[in-house]
Formats: sequence, structure tokens, C-alpha cells
Amino acid sequence: MTAATDIILIDDDHSVLDACREVLELEGFQVSPHSSMASAMAELRADTGAVIVSDVRMPGGDGFDLLAAVRAVDAEIPIVLMSGHGDVPMALRAMRDGAWDFLEKPADPLHLIETVRRARDHRRLLLENRRLRLIADTDGWETRLIGHSAPMVAFREKLKRIAGASTDVLVIGLTGTGKEVTARALHDFSGRKGRFVAVNCGAIPETMLESELFGHEAGSFTGARERRIGKIEHANGGTLFLDEIESMPLIAQVRLLRVLQERVIERLGSNDELPVDIRVVAATKADLHGLAAQDKFREDLAYRLDIARVEIPPLSARKGDISLLFHHFLDLAAKRQGRTPPKIDVAILSELDRRPWPGNVRELRNVAERFVLGLEESTAPEVTARPLALEEQMDSLERSIILDCLASQDGRVSATADVLGISRKTLYLKMRKHGIAAKGDEE
Repeated sequence: MTAATDIILIDDDHSVLDACREVLELEGFQVSPHSSMASAMAELRADTGAVIVSDVRMPGGDGFDLLAAVRAVDAEIPIVLMSGHGDVPMALRAMRDGAWDFLEKPADPLHLIETVRRARDHRRLLLENRRLRLIADTDGWETRLIGHSAPMVAFREKLKRIAGASTDVLVIGLTGTGKEVTARALHDFSGRKGRFVAVNCGAIPETMLESELFGHEAGSFTGARERRIGKIEHANGGTLFLDEIESMPLIAQVRLLRVLQERVIERLGSNDELPVDIRVVAATKADLHGLAAQDKFREDLAYRLDIARVEIPPLSARKGDISLLFHHFLDLAAKRQGRTPPKIDVAILSELDRRPWPGNVRELRNVAERFVLGLEESTAPEVTARPLALEEQMDSLERSIILDCLASQDGRVSATADVLGISRKTLYLKMRKHGIAAKGDEE
């Protein structure tokens, strides 16, 4: 088995083995076929990125023996069992013993392909999570801003390009997307030797904000008994992070604009100019230019801040990162609480993928914290009067995934197929199967 193997395929019926191998290889999977459990186990390694697809009934060890043997190597390797003699008790036993899925033979090619694809993607997420744990003590962009989705990769690359530049930065992002985390990463990888100083402009009373930012001399106003160094001066040589910049009073904006242009400050009650070497990272969830048009923000300051702009992708645009982030937050929460991270099954991860996440990464982190504390309600589907068969549940999940992805791609079939990692033809077949109409003006 090579490092590029996607699927370890096991079946003692050579005609079935060849047929399944051909179906999977036509979809671009790298398949390692085996006619016995012993042959497959001889090549299995704990760091494999492959999925195991195996017949249940074989001489020299059945599928349930395989489950036990693979668990001894790595309990998180996905195993899909197939049987031509399948029944409900066998399927239940397979799932209870740790199988990823159970398919009846002859397996529907599309169902087999999608099952294997989901299992392989899940395995890759697990391996990525392990890799991040191993390098947790080695500081890097990927350990600060976690995610391998296309939006997150592009976001990190943009930050890398501007991290060492001397220009100020405007960070735009919805609540909970990680604006301060982004600002800290920019500072830490900028090479600047001074402090990272954070100021929440919306949390400081307007009457105190100027004093907080610029400092004051003793006696400059009632209650000013001694000199105070302001946040800007305190950040000299480093980075000043101004969160919720849209909340800054207009009079303070005038003074900030001069700091950005001249790199000097005057403490309240003083006429002395003090040079400062700072990089300003301002963050907002608002449209500063739109606020300026309403006379709620200075237009000249909006343009002065909006030189190097970075926009943090919301969690809803990076669905592929949810499982990875969730496991990361579970590990952190469990470590804080001195507990073992709880086991998370596929149904929970699927449900998390379907949530809208208005609170973004912060909301996901809170959910993980509640899971560790046992406070999060079960996300498993409600039991109906007639429990859905396994295939019905999988069809429902597949239809939901396709609809969500089509919506995120504005109904464009080609773009959706690319995101799902399948061919356009395969996607059309699945849409037809689930009664999903294609957008009329598709490309």
C-alpha cells in the first residue's frame, strides 16, 4: 500500500473486488485491493489516510474480526462493511462495534462513492487534527488561524503577505470570527519587538477614551492626580489594536487621524509632542465608508485606515473547517477542565455542519465547552414513530448537504461539484435522484 492510497478494499469474491475497484478508480480514488483480511492488515499503518471497505463474510476472519483488528491499530480508521446477507441486527451490530457505515451488496455505485468520500474526508480531518496537536508547541500561522477550507487558506496567505509590512491594517469580520486573534497573529509574525496593546473602543466611556488612548499629565482635569501613560504610548515599538473602531467618538477620531499621519501624540494637558513607532490594526464589523456617508464616522479616517484590508471569512463560508475546529476546541476545553475529550459521533458532526453559526467560531467554541461539561443537548435526530432505515437516513443527509452547498454557490452546479469533490455528471445524477432542480441559467 502506498502513501497515496485512499481505499483499502477487501473481498474474497474476485468479481466483486474488481467491480468495486473499477467503480472507485473511475472516480479518481487510489485503491489497494485485497482478497483477505490478513493481506490487508499486513499493510495497515496507524498513520494511513485510507478508508477500509470490506465484505462482512470472508474465510479467515469476518468483518467483525476486522473491526477489532483495526481498532488495535487505530480506532479512528473509518471502516465501511458490505454484505449480501445484511439485515437490521447485523447493521446495528456493525455500527455498534464502530463501523463507519453498512451497505448492502450489490452496493449502489453512487451510494458507495459518496459514503467512501465522506469517510475519507473525515479521516483526513482527524489526521490534520492530530498533526496540529503535535505542532501545538511550534508557533505558526496554522496553529493560530486553524482551517484548511479554501477561504481560510486564502485568508492566511494574505496575512502572511502583509504581516511584515509597515502599513496599518483594517480587519473586517462579523462578531465571533476572530478579529483579535487575527490582530495578535499579525503582531507576533510582524517582527515588531514592542507590546501588543488592545483597546475596545466600544467598552470605554466616551469621556475616558481620549485619556485612555493618549494619556494625561497631572492636573490636566479633575481627578488627574498624576501623569498617566496612554495606550498609544504604551504600544510604542509594537502594535495598537483598536477593536470596534466604529464606536470611537468623532473628537477622538480627529486626534487618531493625526497620530496615523504624523506618528506623534500629545498627552492631555501637555503641549509636548512625543514620537511613537506603532502599527495600528483596527477592527470593525461595520462598513466604515457607509457610516461616513451618514456622518457617523470621519471619511478621511476611513480612507486612512482602509489601506491594507483583510476580511475574515465567516464560519458559514468555511463548513469544511467545522469538524476540525470543533475537535480542537474540545481538546482545549477538556484540558482546562482536566477531563478526557468526549467521543463525537458522525450524527453530531453532521448536525454541526448544518447549523448557521451566527456567532461564528466563538459560538462553536462555546458549544465545544458545553459538550465537555455535559451541558450541550443531544443533536441526534429525533426518533419518529417508524425509525428511518439506514439508507433513508443517508439519503436525507446527502440531499441536505447538496442543497446547502448549492445555496452557498448560488445554485451553480459546476462550482458545487468542485466544492463537493465530485464530477458534474455525478452531481446531476444525485440531484435527479433527490428531486433537486438545477438552476435555469447554469453557466
